[in-house]
Amino acid sequence: KFVAEMLAAGASGYVLKHTAFDELQKAVQAVAGDRTYLSPKINYDEQDGRRTTQPHNESPIREILTGREREVLQMIAEGSATREIANILCISISTVDTHRRQIMDKLGLKSIAELTKYAVREGLTSVDS
Repeated sequence: KFVAEMLAAGASGYVLKHTAFDELQKAVQAVAGDRTYLSPKINYDEQDGRRTTQPHNESPIREILTGREREVLQMIAEGSATREIANILCISISTVDTHRRQIMDKLGLKSIAELTKYAVREGLTSVDS
């Protein structure tokens, strides 16, 4: 609930106190790019709309997706176009497409809407993005 209140009050991102430098760097870049960033350790509870923290080893997204796939998923969920993702991450458009297909295969999802819902549920982005 605390994180949801912070976002409602106008925060653009939220990271946990013991966040690693690389995640902090990603958070700053996301916020600087007018995107919302939530630590992957923050889980969206669909039952009551609260965000809660979850121990690192319980987050299935960290076990299933690579760091780059999580970045691509977050950007897709925030509405970034393939070309935009490619430019921001300095990769080719076909590489973005490959990441998207691999993410969908790994997660058993079939649409961008399902990807977005998954990203929100896993705390990669928020519905306010």
